[in-house]
Amino acid sequence: MGLLSGIFLGMIFGIAVMAGWNHMMRYRSIKRVSKAVDIKLLGSLSRDALKKICGDNFPQWISFPVFEQVKWLNKQLGKLWPFVADAATMVVKESVEPLLEEYRPPGITSLKFSKFSLGTVPPKIEGIRIQSLKKGQITMDIDFRWCGDPSIILGIEAALVASIPIQLKDLEVYTVIRVIFQLAEEIPCISAVVIALLSEPKPKIDYVLKAVGGSLTAIPGLSDMIDDTVHSIVTDMLQWPHRIVVPIGGIPVDTSELELKPQGKLTVVVVKANDLKNMEMIGKSDPYVVLYIRPVFKVKSNVVENNLNPVWDQTFELIAEDKETQSLVLEVFDEDIGQDERLGIVKVPLIGLKEETWKDLELRLLPSLNMLKIKDKKDRGSITIKVLYHEFNKEEQLAALEEEKMTVEEIKKLKEAGVIGSRMDALDGAASMVGTGSGTGVGKVGSGLGAVGSGLSKAGKLMGRKITGQSGKKKGSTTPVNS
Repeated sequence: MGLLSGIFLGMIFGIAVMAGWNHMMRYRSIKRVSKAVDIKLLGSLSRDALKKICGDNFPQWISFPVFEQVKWLNKQLGKLWPFVADAATMVVKESVEPLLEEYRPPGITSLKFSKFSLGTVPPKIEGIRIQSLKKGQITMDIDFRWCGDPSIILGIEAALVASIPIQLKDLEVYTVIRVIFQLAEEIPCISAVVIALLSEPKPKIDYVLKAVGGSLTAIPGLSDMIDDTVHSIVTDMLQWPHRIVVPIGGIPVDTSELELKPQGKLTVVVVKANDLKNMEMIGKSDPYVVLYIRPVFKVKSNVVENNLNPVWDQTFELIAEDKETQSLVLEVFDEDIGQDERLGIVKVPLIGLKEETWKDLELRLLPSLNMLKIKDKKDRGSITIKVLYHEFNKEEQLAALEEEKMTVEEIKKLKEAGVIGSRMDALDGAASMVGTGSGTGVGKVGSGLGAVGSGLSKAGKLMGRKITGQSGKKKGSTTPVNS
Protein backbone atom coordinates (compact mmCIF):
# COMPACT_ATOMS: atom_id res chain seq x y z
CA MET A 1 0.00 0.00 0.00
CA GLY A 2 2.83 2.39 0.88
CA LEU A 3 4.61 1.56 -2.40
CA LEU A 4 1.56 2.42 -4.48
CA SER A 5 1.05 5.68 -2.58
CA GLY A 6 4.68 6.67 -3.19
CA ILE A 7 4.45 5.92 -6.92
CA PHE A 8 1.22 7.94 -7.20
CA LEU A 9 2.61 10.98 -5.33
CA GLY A 10 5.81 10.84 -7.40
CA MET A 11 3.85 10.90 -10.65
CA ILE A 12 1.77 13.88 -9.43
CA PHE A 13 4.94 15.76 -8.37
CA GLY A 14 6.60 15.09 -11.74
CA ILE A 15 3.58 16.27 -13.68
CA ALA A 16 3.44 19.44 -11.52
CA VAL A 17 7.13 20.16 -12.15
CA MET A 18 6.74 19.70 -15.91
CA ALA A 19 3.63 21.91 -15.98
CA GLY A 20 5.40 24.63 -13.96
CA TRP A 21 8.45 24.51 -16.24
CA ASN A 22 6.26 24.75 -19.34
CA HIS A 23 4.36 27.71 -17.87
CA MET A 24 7.58 29.54 -16.99
CA MET A 25 9.05 29.05 -20.47
CA ARG A 26 5.84 30.25 -22.09
CA TYR A 27 5.81 33.35 -19.78
CA ARG A 28 9.43 34.18 -20.65
CA SER A 29 8.67 33.81 -24.36
CA ILE A 30 5.71 36.21 -24.08
CA LYS A 31 7.84 38.74 -22.14
CA ARG A 32 10.60 38.58 -24.76
CA VAL A 33 8.10 39.19 -27.56
CA SER A 34 6.51 42.06 -25.61
CA LYS A 35 9.92 43.66 -24.93
CA ALA A 36 10.89 43.32 -28.59
CA VAL A 37 7.65 45.08 -29.58
CA ASP A 38 8.34 47.89 -27.07
CA ILE A 39 11.90 48.34 -28.34
CA LYS A 40 10.66 48.45 -31.94
CA LEU A 41 8.07 51.08 -31.01
CA LEU A 42 10.67 53.18 -29.15
CA GLY A 43 13.00 52.94 -32.12
CA SER A 44 10.31 54.33 -34.40
CA LEU A 45 9.51 57.35 -32.19
CA SER A 46 10.40 60.83 -33.37
CA ARG A 47 12.65 63.17 -31.39
CA ASP A 48 9.69 65.21 -30.07
CA ALA A 49 7.76 62.11 -28.99
CA LEU A 50 10.81 60.73 -27.18
CA LYS A 51 11.30 64.08 -25.42
CA LYS A 52 7.72 63.97 -24.12
CA ILE A 53 8.32 60.51 -22.66
CA CYS A 54 11.86 60.93 -21.28
CA GLY A 55 12.13 64.68 -20.73
CA ASP A 56 15.35 66.61 -21.34
CA ASN A 57 17.70 64.08 -19.77
CA PHE A 58 17.71 61.35 -22.41
CA PRO A 59 21.05 60.48 -24.07
CA GLN A 60 21.14 61.31 -27.78
CA TRP A 61 22.19 57.83 -28.83
CA ILE A 62 18.95 56.20 -27.52
CA SER A 63 16.90 57.48 -30.45
CA PHE A 64 19.73 58.50 -32.74
CA PRO A 65 22.43 55.86 -32.97
CA VAL A 66 24.72 58.27 -34.87
CA PHE A 67 25.70 59.42 -31.37
CA GLU A 68 28.19 56.79 -30.25
CA GLN A 69 28.69 55.88 -26.61
CA VAL A 70 32.14 56.70 -25.22
CA LYS A 71 32.32 54.87 -21.91
CA TRP A 72 36.08 54.59 -22.23
CA LEU A 73 36.37 58.38 -22.52
CA ASN A 74 34.23 58.96 -19.42
CA LYS A 75 36.36 56.46 -17.49
CA GLN A 76 39.57 58.26 -18.47
CA LEU A 77 37.99 61.66 -17.80
CA GLY A 78 37.12 60.50 -14.28
CA LYS A 79 40.77 59.64 -13.62
CA LEU A 80 42.10 62.85 -15.16
CA TRP A 81 39.50 65.21 -13.68
CA PRO A 82 41.42 66.24 -10.50
CA PHE A 83 44.28 67.46 -12.71
CA VAL A 84 42.02 68.87 -15.44
CA ALA A 85 39.90 70.74 -12.87
CA ASP A 86 42.92 72.42 -11.29
CA ALA A 87 44.32 73.46 -14.67
CA ALA A 88 40.96 74.57 -16.07
CA THR A 89 39.92 76.59 -13.01
CA MET A 90 42.34 79.43 -13.71
CA VAL A 91 41.66 79.37 -17.47
CA VAL A 92 37.86 79.47 -17.02
CA LYS A 93 38.09 82.20 -14.39
CA GLU A 94 40.31 84.40 -16.55
CA SER A 95 38.04 83.84 -19.58
CA VAL A 96 34.65 84.27 -17.90
CA GLU A 97 35.41 87.18 -15.56
CA PRO A 98 35.89 89.70 -18.42
CA LEU A 99 32.59 88.49 -19.92
CA LEU A 100 30.80 89.07 -16.59
CA GLU A 101 32.19 92.60 -16.62
CA GLU A 102 31.21 93.24 -20.24
CA TYR A 103 27.70 91.85 -19.86
CA ARG A 104 27.21 93.28 -16.38
CA PRO A 105 23.61 94.57 -16.08
CA PRO A 106 22.89 98.24 -15.35
CA GLY A 107 22.62 98.88 -11.62
CA ILE A 108 25.52 96.57 -10.74
CA THR A 109 28.89 98.33 -10.37
CA SER A 110 31.06 95.21 -10.03
CA LEU A 111 30.56 91.51 -10.82
CA LYS A 112 33.56 89.23 -10.17
CA PHE A 113 34.44 85.80 -8.81
CA SER A 114 35.33 85.80 -5.10
CA LYS A 115 35.92 82.05 -5.23
CA PHE A 116 35.95 79.62 -8.13
CA SER A 117 36.58 75.88 -8.17
CA LEU A 118 35.23 73.18 -10.52
CA GLY A 119 34.88 70.61 -7.73
CA THR A 120 35.54 66.86 -7.75
CA VAL A 121 32.68 65.53 -9.90
CA PRO A 122 33.70 65.16 -13.57
CA PRO A 123 31.32 65.89 -16.46
CA LYS A 124 29.81 63.04 -18.45
CA ILE A 125 29.78 62.67 -22.21
CA GLU A 126 26.64 60.77 -23.20
CA GLY A 127 27.59 60.43 -26.87
CA ILE A 128 29.62 61.81 -29.76
CA ARG A 129 28.58 62.30 -33.39
CA ILE A 130 31.26 62.87 -36.02
CA GLN A 131 30.38 64.16 -39.48
CA SER A 132 31.99 65.95 -42.43
CA LEU A 133 29.72 68.84 -43.38
CA LYS A 134 32.33 70.74 -45.38
CA LYS A 135 35.52 69.82 -47.21
CA GLY A 136 38.62 70.41 -45.10
CA GLN A 137 36.66 70.30 -41.83
CA ILE A 138 35.64 67.67 -39.29
CA THR A 139 32.55 68.43 -37.21
CA MET A 140 32.09 66.75 -33.82
CA ASP A 141 28.87 67.09 -31.75
CA ILE A 142 29.35 66.20 -28.06
CA ASP A 143 26.35 65.44 -25.83
CA PHE A 144 27.64 67.04 -22.62
CA ARG A 145 26.14 66.61 -19.13
CA TRP A 146 27.50 67.95 -15.85
CA CYS A 147 25.85 67.80 -12.44
CA GLY A 148 28.93 68.83 -10.49
CA ASP A 149 29.85 70.20 -7.08
CA PRO A 150 31.72 73.40 -8.01
CA SER A 151 32.43 76.07 -5.43
CA ILE A 152 31.46 79.37 -7.08
CA ILE A 153 30.98 82.62 -5.16
CA LEU A 154 30.28 85.90 -6.97
CA GLY A 155 31.24 89.22 -5.42
CA ILE A 156 28.52 91.68 -6.40
CA GLU A 157 28.58 95.42 -5.72
CA ALA A 158 25.93 98.02 -6.42
CA ALA A 159 25.56 101.73 -5.76
CA LEU A 160 25.06 102.44 -2.03
CA VAL A 161 25.22 98.70 -1.28
CA ALA A 162 28.22 96.90 0.19
CA SER A 163 29.68 93.86 -1.57
CA ILE A 164 27.35 90.84 -1.38
CA PRO A 165 28.82 87.31 -1.78
CA ILE A 166 26.41 85.18 -3.85
CA GLN A 167 26.95 81.42 -4.01
CA LEU A 168 25.92 79.34 -7.03
CA LYS A 169 24.79 75.92 -5.81
CA ASP A 170 23.46 72.74 -7.44
CA LEU A 171 24.86 73.65 -10.85
CA GLU A 172 23.57 71.49 -13.73
CA VAL A 173 24.58 71.83 -17.38
CA TYR A 174 22.93 69.96 -20.28
CA THR A 175 23.96 70.86 -23.81
CA VAL A 176 25.35 69.61 -27.11
CA ILE A 177 28.75 71.13 -27.91
CA ARG A 178 29.74 71.49 -31.56
CA VAL A 179 33.50 71.37 -32.21
CA ILE A 180 34.75 72.02 -35.75
CA PHE A 181 38.35 71.16 -36.64
CA GLN A 182 39.83 73.12 -39.57
CA LEU A 183 42.31 70.73 -41.22
CA ALA A 184 45.77 71.69 -42.50
CA GLU A 185 48.52 69.93 -44.43
CA GLU A 186 51.18 70.67 -41.80
CA ILE A 187 51.69 69.12 -38.37
CA PRO A 188 49.61 69.13 -36.13
CA CYS A 189 47.20 68.94 -39.13
CA ILE A 190 44.68 71.21 -37.39
CA SER A 191 44.96 74.95 -37.95
CA ALA A 192 41.94 76.15 -35.95
CA VAL A 193 39.13 74.90 -33.71
CA VAL A 194 35.59 76.32 -33.61
CA ILE A 195 33.54 75.78 -30.43
CA ALA A 196 29.81 76.50 -30.04
CA LEU A 197 26.69 75.25 -28.26
CA LEU A 198 23.94 73.95 -30.52
CA SER A 199 20.68 75.86 -30.23
CA GLU A 200 18.65 72.65 -30.56
CA PRO A 201 18.36 71.01 -28.12
CA LYS A 202 18.46 74.29 -26.23
CA PRO A 203 21.34 74.58 -23.72
CA LYS A 204 20.07 74.12 -20.18
CA ILE A 205 21.94 75.68 -17.25
CA ASP A 206 20.28 75.35 -13.84
CA TYR A 207 21.57 76.60 -10.49
CA VAL A 208 20.42 77.92 -7.13
CA LEU A 209 21.51 81.32 -5.80
CA LYS A 210 22.22 81.78 -2.09
CA ALA A 211 23.48 84.90 -0.35
CA VAL A 212 26.45 84.25 1.97
CA GLY A 213 26.01 86.31 5.14
CA GLY A 214 23.39 88.53 3.54
CA SER A 215 20.12 88.59 1.64
CA LEU A 216 19.27 88.46 -2.05
CA THR A 217 16.68 91.18 -1.38
CA ALA A 218 19.44 93.73 -0.62
CA ILE A 219 19.52 94.47 -4.36
CA PRO A 220 15.99 94.34 -5.87
CA GLY A 221 15.78 91.96 -8.83
CA LEU A 222 19.30 90.60 -8.24
CA SER A 223 18.35 86.99 -9.06
CA ASP A 224 16.77 88.05 -12.38
CA MET A 225 19.82 90.18 -13.20
CA ILE A 226 22.18 87.22 -12.76
CA ASP A 227 19.87 84.97 -14.80
CA ASP A 228 19.75 87.55 -17.60
CA THR A 229 23.56 87.95 -17.53
CA VAL A 230 24.15 84.19 -17.80
CA HIS A 231 21.54 83.91 -20.58
CA SER A 232 23.06 86.85 -22.50
CA ILE A 233 26.58 85.41 -22.35
CA VAL A 234 25.43 81.96 -23.49
CA THR A 235 23.20 83.16 -26.33
CA ASP A 236 25.45 85.97 -27.55
CA MET A 237 28.86 84.31 -27.25
CA LEU A 238 28.45 80.54 -27.37
CA GLN A 239 25.09 79.46 -28.79
CA TRP A 240 25.13 78.61 -32.50
CA PRO A 241 25.48 80.50 -34.84
CA HIS A 242 27.77 82.41 -32.44
CA ARG A 243 31.05 80.64 -31.87
CA ILE A 244 34.59 80.89 -30.49
CA VAL A 245 37.39 80.49 -33.04
CA VAL A 246 40.75 79.38 -31.64
CA PRO A 247 43.82 79.25 -33.97
CA ILE A 248 46.22 76.50 -32.84
CA GLY A 249 49.53 74.95 -33.74
CA GLY A 250 51.35 78.22 -34.46
CA ILE A 251 50.40 78.00 -38.16
CA PRO A 252 49.49 81.37 -39.75
CA VAL A 253 45.91 80.88 -40.93
CA ASP A 254 43.05 83.04 -42.15
CA THR A 255 40.10 82.37 -39.82
CA SER A 256 37.76 84.92 -41.45
CA GLU A 257 35.78 82.15 -43.16
CA LEU A 258 35.13 80.51 -39.78
CA GLU A 259 33.91 83.67 -38.06
CA LEU A 260 30.29 84.81 -37.90
CA LYS A 261 29.39 87.44 -40.49
CA PRO A 262 26.37 89.73 -40.99
CA GLN A 263 23.82 87.98 -43.19
CA GLY A 264 21.07 90.55 -43.55
CA LYS A 265 19.39 93.69 -42.24
CA LEU A 266 16.12 93.72 -40.31
CA THR A 267 14.11 96.96 -40.49
CA VAL A 268 11.64 97.25 -37.60
CA VAL A 269 8.94 99.88 -37.23
CA VAL A 270 7.72 100.04 -33.62
CA VAL A 271 4.20 101.37 -34.11
CA LYS A 272 2.37 101.28 -30.79
CA ALA A 273 1.36 99.27 -27.72
CA ASN A 274 -2.05 98.69 -26.16
CA ASP A 275 -3.32 97.94 -22.64
CA LEU A 276 0.08 97.92 -20.94
CA LYS A 277 0.33 97.01 -17.27
CA ASN A 278 0.45 100.03 -14.95
CA MET A 279 3.46 99.90 -12.60
CA GLU A 280 2.89 103.30 -10.96
CA MET A 281 1.14 104.00 -7.66
CA ILE A 282 0.27 107.52 -8.84
CA GLY A 283 -0.36 108.21 -12.52
CA LYS A 284 0.52 105.80 -15.32
CA SER A 285 3.64 104.06 -16.61
CA ASP A 286 6.17 105.84 -18.84
CA PRO A 287 6.83 103.10 -21.44
CA TYR A 288 9.67 102.69 -23.90
CA VAL A 289 10.82 99.76 -26.05
CA VAL A 290 14.20 98.02 -26.14
CA LEU A 291 14.69 95.72 -29.13
CA TYR A 292 17.59 93.57 -30.24
CA ILE A 293 18.70 90.44 -32.05
CA ARG A 294 21.97 90.19 -30.12
CA PRO A 295 21.96 91.48 -26.50
CA VAL A 296 25.12 93.53 -27.13
CA PHE A 297 23.44 95.53 -29.92
CA LYS A 298 20.30 96.96 -28.36
CA VAL A 299 18.18 99.86 -29.58
CA LYS A 300 15.86 101.99 -27.49
CA SER A 301 12.79 103.99 -28.44
CA ASN A 302 11.62 107.31 -27.06
CA VAL A 303 9.84 107.40 -23.71
CA VAL A 304 6.10 108.16 -23.84
CA GLU A 305 5.09 109.68 -20.53
CA ASN A 306 2.05 108.70 -18.49
CA ASN A 307 0.45 106.47 -21.15
CA LEU A 308 -0.66 102.82 -21.22
CA ASN A 309 -1.45 102.98 -24.95
CA PRO A 310 1.71 104.66 -26.31
CA VAL A 311 2.38 105.41 -29.98
CA TRP A 312 6.03 105.51 -31.07
CA ASP A 313 6.04 105.04 -34.86
CA GLN A 314 9.84 104.76 -34.88
CA THR A 315 12.03 102.85 -37.33
CA PHE A 316 15.15 100.87 -36.42
CA GLU A 317 17.64 98.75 -38.32
CA LEU A 318 19.27 95.65 -36.82
CA ILE A 319 21.83 93.21 -38.18
CA ALA A 320 21.11 89.46 -38.39
CA GLU A 321 23.93 86.91 -38.61
CA ASP A 322 21.81 83.79 -39.06
CA LYS A 323 18.17 84.09 -40.10
CA GLU A 324 17.51 80.39 -39.49
CA THR A 325 18.25 80.45 -35.75
CA GLN A 326 18.05 84.05 -34.51
CA SER A 327 15.04 85.97 -33.20
CA LEU A 328 14.00 89.57 -32.69
CA VAL A 329 13.37 90.34 -29.01
CA LEU A 330 11.23 93.29 -27.90
CA GLU A 331 11.05 94.41 -24.27
CA VAL A 332 8.75 97.14 -22.99
CA PHE A 333 9.95 98.99 -19.87
CA ASP A 334 8.50 101.57 -17.51
CA GLU A 335 11.02 104.38 -17.00
CA ASP A 336 11.39 105.04 -13.29
CA ILE A 337 13.79 106.55 -10.80
CA GLY A 338 16.46 103.93 -10.18
CA GLN A 339 15.74 100.57 -11.80
CA ASP A 340 13.27 100.54 -14.72
CA GLU A 341 10.60 97.83 -14.52
CA ARG A 342 9.86 95.50 -17.42
CA LEU A 343 6.24 95.58 -18.52
CA GLY A 344 6.48 92.70 -20.99
CA ILE A 345 8.63 90.85 -23.49
CA VAL A 346 8.10 88.95 -26.75
CA LYS A 347 10.30 87.10 -29.25
CA VAL A 348 9.84 86.88 -33.03
CA PRO A 349 11.81 84.14 -34.91
CA LEU A 350 13.38 85.54 -38.07
CA ILE A 351 12.95 82.28 -39.97
CA GLY A 352 9.27 83.12 -40.57
CA LEU A 353 10.04 86.35 -42.47
CA LYS A 354 10.09 86.59 -46.27
CA GLU A 355 12.80 88.64 -47.96
CA GLU A 356 11.87 92.15 -49.14
CA THR A 357 8.29 91.76 -47.86
CA TRP A 358 6.81 93.92 -45.11
CA LYS A 359 4.98 91.99 -42.40
CA ASP A 360 2.56 93.52 -39.87
CA LEU A 361 2.54 91.86 -36.45
CA GLU A 362 0.45 92.41 -33.32
CA LEU A 363 2.21 90.51 -30.53
CA ARG A 364 0.98 89.60 -27.04
CA LEU A 365 3.49 90.63 -24.38
CA LEU A 366 4.63 88.04 -21.83
CA PRO A 367 5.99 88.57 -18.29
CA SER A 368 9.05 86.50 -19.23
CA LEU A 369 10.32 84.24 -22.01
CA ASN A 370 10.55 81.48 -19.39
CA MET A 371 6.97 81.27 -18.10
CA LEU A 372 7.75 78.33 -15.78
CA LYS A 373 9.29 80.70 -13.21
CA ILE A 374 6.51 83.28 -13.38
CA LYS A 375 3.63 83.28 -10.87
CA ASP A 376 1.87 86.42 -12.12
CA LYS A 377 0.66 85.37 -15.58
CA LYS A 378 -1.88 88.16 -16.06
CA ASP A 379 -2.24 89.84 -19.47
CA ARG A 380 0.53 92.38 -20.20
CA GLY A 381 -1.04 93.98 -23.27
CA SER A 382 0.22 93.92 -26.86
CA ILE A 383 2.70 95.65 -29.13
CA THR A 384 2.29 96.35 -32.86
CA ILE A 385 5.29 96.34 -35.20
CA LYS A 386 6.19 96.12 -38.91
CA VAL A 387 9.24 94.17 -40.06
CA LEU A 388 11.19 93.87 -43.32
CA TYR A 389 14.15 91.53 -43.91
CA HIS A 390 16.83 92.30 -46.52
CA GLU A 391 19.52 89.74 -47.45
CA PHE A 392 23.02 91.23 -47.88
CA ASN A 393 25.02 90.76 -51.04
CA LYS A 394 28.81 90.27 -50.78
CA GLU A 395 29.63 93.98 -50.84
CA GLU A 396 26.95 94.87 -48.28
CA GLN A 397 28.12 92.04 -46.05
CA LEU A 398 31.72 93.28 -46.00
CA ALA A 399 30.61 96.87 -45.37
CA ALA A 400 28.33 95.77 -42.52
CA LEU A 401 31.12 93.71 -40.98
CA GLU A 402 33.53 96.67 -40.97
CA GLU A 403 30.91 99.04 -39.56
CA GLU A 404 30.05 96.53 -36.81
CA LYS A 405 33.71 96.20 -35.82
CA MET A 406 34.02 99.99 -35.73
CA THR A 407 30.97 100.25 -33.51
CA VAL A 408 32.39 97.71 -31.05
CA GLU A 409 35.72 99.58 -30.92
CA GLU A 410 34.01 102.89 -30.21
CA ILE A 411 31.97 101.29 -27.43
CA LYS A 412 35.22 100.00 -25.90
CA LYS A 413 36.58 103.57 -25.99
CA LEU A 414 33.54 104.77 -24.05
CA LYS A 415 34.16 102.02 -21.48
CA GLU A 416 37.86 102.87 -21.16
CA ALA A 417 37.00 106.56 -20.79
CA GLY A 418 34.77 105.66 -17.83
CA VAL A 419 31.59 106.90 -19.50
CA ILE A 420 29.99 103.49 -19.23
CA GLY A 421 30.65 100.53 -16.96
CA SER A 422 30.09 97.67 -19.38
CA ARG A 423 29.09 96.86 -22.94
CA MET A 424 25.54 96.28 -21.74
CA ASP A 425 25.50 99.82 -20.28
CA ALA A 426 26.69 101.23 -23.60
CA LEU A 427 24.18 99.42 -25.75
CA ASP A 428 21.39 99.95 -23.27
CA GLY A 429 22.18 103.59 -22.66
CA ALA A 430 24.87 105.73 -24.26
CA ALA A 431 24.97 103.69 -27.46
CA SER A 432 21.24 103.42 -27.94
CA MET A 433 20.14 103.37 -31.57
CA VAL A 434 17.48 105.64 -33.02
CA GLY A 435 14.85 105.27 -35.69
CA THR A 436 16.03 106.17 -39.14
CA GLY A 437 12.61 107.64 -39.81
CA SER A 438 12.20 109.42 -36.47
CA GLY A 439 15.04 111.93 -36.93
CA THR A 440 15.36 112.27 -33.16
CA GLY A 441 18.41 111.21 -31.13
CA VAL A 442 17.62 108.78 -28.37
CA GLY A 443 21.02 108.27 -26.78
CA LYS A 444 23.06 111.25 -25.62
CA VAL A 445 26.32 111.33 -23.69
CA GLY A 446 26.96 113.94 -21.03
CA SER A 447 29.18 117.00 -21.29
CA GLY A 448 32.87 116.69 -22.06
CA LEU A 449 32.41 113.63 -24.28
CA GLY A 450 31.88 115.28 -27.65
CA ALA A 451 34.91 113.69 -29.28
CA VAL A 452 33.99 110.18 -28.21
CA GLY A 453 30.34 110.70 -29.08
CA SER A 454 31.24 112.03 -32.52
CA GLY A 455 33.31 108.95 -33.30
CA LEU A 456 30.54 106.63 -32.15
CA SER A 457 28.06 108.53 -34.31
CA LYS A 458 30.14 107.64 -37.38
CA ALA A 459 30.43 104.04 -36.28
CA GLY A 460 26.69 103.77 -35.82
CA LYS A 461 25.61 104.67 -39.37
CA LEU A 462 25.09 100.99 -40.14
CA MET A 463 22.22 100.53 -37.71
CA GLY A 464 20.67 103.99 -37.62
CA ARG A 465 22.62 104.82 -34.46
CA LYS A 466 23.20 108.43 -33.42
CA ILE A 467 25.51 109.40 -30.55
CA THR A 468 26.12 113.07 -29.83
CA GLY A 469 28.36 115.01 -27.51
CA GLN A 470 25.62 117.26 -26.22
CA SER A 471 25.18 117.78 -22.52
CA GLY A 472 22.09 117.76 -20.38
CA LYS A 473 19.08 115.48 -20.23
CA LYS A 474 15.71 115.89 -21.85
CA LYS A 475 12.84 113.57 -21.03
CA GLY A 476 11.89 111.31 -23.94
CA SER A 477 14.97 111.95 -26.03
CA THR A 478 17.91 111.06 -23.80
CA THR A 479 19.13 108.04 -21.95
CA PRO A 480 20.93 108.31 -18.60
CA VAL A 481 24.47 106.93 -18.50
CA ASN A 482 25.51 104.89 -15.48
CA SER A 483 28.85 106.01 -14.08
